[in-house]
Amino acid sequence: MNHSTAKGRVFVMLDADGDGVISQQDYLSRTERVALATGRKADDPLVVTARASGERAWASMDADGDGSVTFEEYAAWAGAEAFESVCRGTLAALFDLADADEDGALDRSEFTALREALGNPAGNADAAFDALDSDGDGRVVRDDYLESIRAHVIGEGSPMGDALYGDGS
Repeated sequence: MNHSTAKGRVFVMLDADGDGVISQQDYLSRTERVALATGRKADDPLVVTARASGERAWASMDADGDGSVTFEEYAAWAGAEAFESVCRGTLAALFDLADADEDGALDRSEFTALREALGNPAGNADAAFDALDSDGDGRVVRDDYLESIRAHVIGEGSPMGDALYGDGS
């Protein structure tokens, strides 16, 4: 696997236990980690929505239904179509979990809590926030966040993506 590609860098982050495959547990635990980081209960409607969206994304990603996704499977699946059909909704639902005041934007602490819960080091999350907060208002809006992740995943380049999935230097 080429860890230097956008897909390779995301794959490594999604492989939470580092065993070389994304398991169903690796992927679906993302919602629970974000809920825990944001203090939301399991029955919170936003958690329920995020969980359901994650399950749809997993079903799409694990096309052969064997409970694990190799890098090759992930690389073949990940792209603009998968992003628009399932990833956008899943990432939006996770964003919404972190948006404590439900204003459609995250401040630095909300953003960092979200990205750390998703497996990015705090320094990377902080640098990603700076890259995305281009107007310097201390907020990252949902649409900008999603578009930046889309650009990273489909290989268009994204300063936020580079910061999130980089080596932190």
